Amino acid sequence: MPNCKTLVPFKGTKEQENKLKAVIERHKEEAGAVMPVMQEAQEIYGYLPEEVQIMIAEGLGVPLTDVYGISSFYAQFALNPKGENQINVCLGTACYVKGAGDILERICKKVGCESGEITDDGKFSVDATRCIGACGLAPVIVINGDVYGRLKTEEVDAIVEKYM
Repeated sequence: MPNCKTLVPFKGTKEQENKLKAVIERHKEEAGAVMPVMQEAQEIYGYLPEEVQIMIAEGLGVPLTDVYGISSFYAQFALNPKGENQINVCLGTACYVKGAGDILERICKKVGCESGEITDDGKFSVDATRCIGACGLAPVIVINGDVYGRLKTEEVDAIVEKYM
């Protein structure tokens, strides 16, 4: 079973940094530039580690607390790297009352990684999410954009094995 990490060292490249600097320069004079710069930064890096948030804050001349506040508030932003296979388990009310907590536990056991973590080999990341808007299919998981609904705990292993 793979080990999991919550803190992964930042491994940005010079090429990524140059792309981010170009994005910042392009948006620097716009009002409300923080959000679009953050969105493009996440496309470049795949997530928004502290190092990238600092570059954005310094480049746009805004407080780091503003950048962090946005990145931690909006679900679209990831503060940790994601695995090759991204597993999201909906824990919204409809999913939760239909057993999503047990499904999350089973997935974590299967891949060897807790929610909010990534396996050492980078193969899987697991995240508990808020409502994804598929309440009629509760409980629901999403793996790399593939939606699996009306799940039973005993179906989880076979679904996850397709991605191993």
